[in-house]
Amino acid sequence: MHSELSKRNWLPLLTASMALVCVLALVDVAAACPSCKAALANQQGKGDLVSGFFYSILFMLSMPFAIFGSFSGYFYYLVRRARREQSESQQPTNQSTVDRGESR
Repeated sequence: MHSELSKRNWLPLLTASMALVCVLALVDVAAACPSCKAALANQQGKGDLVSGFFYSILFMLSMPFAIFGSFSGYFYYLVRRARREQSESQQPTNQSTVDRGESR
């Protein structure tokens, strides 16, 4: 049983460390918006710069709403689960008193 608990404690740490390693390994690959702008200015095709900036701005503006919505949904789920567990824990005690009253 102790080995299962220690595995459970290491799993989130291992997952987080692997994610950090992946992010740090890909830092050179990722380019921020100013770098993309400079790279497009030096290219001959020029690309579709306006729509690229449009979608990047939409994406950045949507992130606070998506993060807030995710946290709100998670907390709503936690409250619903706690209420369900509370009602399930109270329900058997109420039924046992009713059963005793009916048998008399």
